[in-house]
Amino acid sequence: MLLKTFRWAFAVTAAGLVAGVLYDGWTAFGLVAILAVLEISLSFDNAVINAGILKKMSAFWQKIFLTVGIVIAVFGMRLVFPVVIVAVSARLSPWSAVHLALTDKQRYQELVTDAHPSIAAFGGMFLLMIFLDFVFEDRDIKWLVRLERPLAKLGRVDMLSVCIALIVLLVSAMTFGAHAHQHGGVHADKAETVLLAGVGGLITYMVVGGLSGFFEERLEREEAREQEAEEKAARGGSRSAVALTGKAAFFMFLYLEVLDASFSFDGVIGAFAITNDIVLMALGLGIGAMYVRSLTVYLVRQGTLDDYVYLEHGAHYAIGALAVILLVTIQYEINEIVTGLIGVVLIGSSFLSSVRRNKRLAAAS
Repeated sequence: MLLKTFRWAFAVTAAGLVAGVLYDGWTAFGLVAILAVLEISLSFDNAVINAGILKKMSAFWQKIFLTVGIVIAVFGMRLVFPVVIVAVSARLSPWSAVHLALTDKQRYQELVTDAHPSIAAFGGMFLLMIFLDFVFEDRDIKWLVRLERPLAKLGRVDMLSVCIALIVLLVSAMTFGAHAHQHGGVHADKAETVLLAGVGGLITYMVVGGLSGFFEERLEREEAREQEAEEKAARGGSRSAVALTGKAAFFMFLYLEVLDASFSFDGVIGAFAITNDIVLMALGLGIGAMYVRSLTVYLVRQGTLDDYVYLEHGAHYAIGALAVILLVTIQYEINEIVTGLIGVVLIGSSFLSSVRRNKRLAAAS
């Protein structure tokens, strides 16, 4: 069962790692592997959410999500989106960005390095909002109780996450600006670039979150109508519930695609903290995306990994760490391997905590 579910992911992993070695040696092999682990760890909670919704959908809509959805997820968000980010930041056409990445790595690296402050500010703010909204929400299950309990109380203040994110952005821009002026003002305009890009990341997060919320509300309304129609059908033999089921499934599909796009953002943006090479990025994130989809199918069919309740916490703390790292890299260079390993350590710790919790519950019962 496990081999059957993950066979395509295993095949893509082998092909992607070989391609990485052929492209740029064993260093590339390591970076592709770290990117794949990063993508899987950041998107694990997305797979759990997807599985919970997919269980309610018909076999037809499950197939649509796992076929059409994988095209959007892998080729759209993980392959095209990194190119678009580089193209916009460096003011190039997407084709020029790809051409430079493949034919003139040095020039491409220079352009990405110049564009890095805007990429880091945009991505840092987007990831920071995901992290803040998570830690400020009161949850029944808490991993780091001493930290999460007071943060949940603070979260009752309206718009607190937005305020904190904007303060962090202002501090980052002022720090970078001061650094630029100390070097003769050559990059004095970078402080403004950081501010604009950071606000752009904040707006993007709020738009994606707003769309997700919109579809979620529509989905809940459709489910309520569907339940009401089923009750009427049971009493009077009405067949209207069939049409409502299809409509609800359609909104489920739209909602899932918006969710997947939002989780793709953090994977792609986080990847820029590890490497600027879009080829390695596409290989690593593509491998990770295949595992996330396979994991979604596995969860739908087995439903066993839901027991590891702290993994969602670990993934969000990894997102928070990446947000801070991206903002720090506006001014300072941080080793790519260190960046990748922080996420792996946090996810691993949350997994082990989940295992220990399950053992305690089993012993108590």
